Amino acid sequence: MEPRTADAATGGKAGCKGRSRAKGAEKPSLYDEVTARVITELKAGRAPWVQPWGTPDAKAGLGLPKNALTGRAYSGVNILILWHHVARAGFATQTWLTYRQAQEMGGHVMKGERGVTACHADTFIPKAERQRAAKDGNDPERVPFLKRFTLFNVEQCEALPEDAYQGAAPLPEAEVVPHAERLIEATGADFRVGGTKAFYVPSQDFIRVPPQPGFFEQVNYYRTCFHELGHWTGHDSRCARDLSHFFGSKPYAREELVAELASAFVCATLGITPTVRHTDYIGSWLEVLKEDNRAIFRAASHASKAADFILAFRNAETAAEAAA
Repeated sequence: MEPRTADAATGGKAGCKGRSRAKGAEKPSLYDEVTARVITELKAGRAPWVQPWGTPDAKAGLGLPKNALTGRAYSGVNILILWHHVARAGFATQTWLTYRQAQEMGGHVMKGERGVTACHADTFIPKAERQRAAKDGNDPERVPFLKRFTLFNVEQCEALPEDAYQGAAPLPEAEVVPHAERLIEATGADFRVGGTKAFYVPSQDFIRVPPQPGFFEQVNYYRTCFHELGHWTGHDSRCARDLSHFFGSKPYAREELVAELASAFVCATLGITPTVRHTDYIGSWLEVLKEDNRAIFRAASHASKAADFILAFRNAETAAEAAA
């Protein structure tokens, strides 16, 4: 966008009792754990939402992590946590479930397997705040919190139904570009091709990208288009994020991180391998992450909403074709 206007905590070990925490010991913050892991990856010159398909040990097909029982895709920072563990462990699938869900499906987690801690973000209203609001006649303020839960990859389980072990196969190379083209067109966004820079102009609601032959690797044309579409979703008429920040500012860097993650999420869904941005962007992200341990959580949450907004056009197009 041009200025035109932690390693996740390791979960419980199946079949074993965990050590009890010393009385009075403070529970590690999941915000700190995940942020520390992302900072470590960025310092090494890697973006953790890209690395899973840039390492020789990676075996899983492209796609968003999903739940084996419900079929629902995980969102927000859980995508980054699970992608990281798929790459580190060399799993062949992006499919996960809880200990109880494995049992519900007629199987079980293999003894000694360690799960990965994911999180569910929610809010609640403390009793004291309810009382204060009732007394003052104001709306009570909600307090955000994270709830931890442990997931296991289906490869860590036995006796599950056969279809639970099937990995997400990447689309054939010849089909990747047509899928991307159709999705870009389906959004109805004002795309203007030309010049040597890519950017989104919020005040005029249009996207400019260089022509595809101008890219060293032409597939990056699509990654760039989805990055700018990530910014496009922030318009007041869509996901309504604040896009008024000037180039080089920390809020600007946060928005760039949102767009970069949104592009990675969309590309993964389409079977396009996302690529790492230039080091100047990585440097600005590091500054933001080091001073705010919740920045990656907020960015990933906004990015999931942006990716869902974009991919909804693909789903609508598929539904229309099926009805025809």
